[in-house]
Amino acid sequence: MDNVIQFNSREKILEKARRYVDDEEAFLEEMEQAVPLLLKALGLGDETLKSEIIFLLGCFAKEEAAWPLYEILADSSQEEEIRRDASIQLSVIGPFLKDPQPLVDRLIQDMESGDPQLRLHAAFAVGWDGNSRAAIPLIERLYDEDTRVQQTAVSALSNLRDDKILSLLLERLEHGPLMQKRAILLNLWRFYSKKEEVVQVYLRHLGHENADLRFEALALLGIVSSAEKHFEAYGKCLKDPDDRIRGLALRKLAEEGGSRLKELKEEIASLLDDPDMNVKRAALEALKNARAE
Repeated sequence: MDNVIQFNSREKILEKARRYVDDEEAFLEEMEQAVPLLLKALGLGDETLKSEIIFLLGCFAKEEAAWPLYEILADSSQEEEIRRDASIQLSVIGPFLKDPQPLVDRLIQDMESGDPQLRLHAAFAVGWDGNSRAAIPLIERLYDEDTRVQQTAVSALSNLRDDKILSLLLERLEHGPLMQKRAILLNLWRFYSKKEEVVQVYLRHLGHENADLRFEALALLGIVSSAEKHFEAYGKCLKDPDDRIRGLALRKLAEEGGSRLKELKEEIASLLDDPDMNVKRAALEALKNARAE
């Protein structure tokens, strides 16, 4: 009989939890009783429901959710995706906590753990705008023995929104391992007040020996500046040995090259015989745009 009662109770909790997840308005209207129920449901639902509850709590129940989310992050028996979701939401709600210091202290302590997964999740969770207390511990994680932790530390440091960190990341961009370099390139655009310096970094990496870094630099350059402003650099990319780079350069030039696109008609026409079909298509589109100007 007790087992039946417990089962019914579990099902009722999950039923109500799904209602709140599906109806945000109902959650907000009944928030006082909804939050404790959702916290109970975290230990009962499947992975999909857990993820949805974590997101909902992180958006609206910041104070009440902080430590339960931390417990999920620190629980090695949880699925890694769920632990990641908890770390993401903690990084979102951190700036809104009345007293985040105990949580910050715990996460910094976890960044010294012998478990690389815990170091990784703690590093991401502690990276939020203005959390300068986490800067030095995160900088130390740039040299972590686990490359995933290194990459996560890059993202978290970028989340701090501290321009003083840029020079350190640029130093690691020169001397760090390849995967860390890629993580740094992917985060530099977020240093908004240092846009011109970031643009120059991307331009320099268009000539890097590693094709992945060249491609990512070109893609990220398009986020912070236009192809028309760096017309010559994009033109040089049309001769890159990597077909991804030739194709991307063609597409960006076709979209943003403006009246100067005609200057590259000969180079673009030669790519109609490119061995890569995507490059051929991009060349054809660029030529149409050049003629239309």
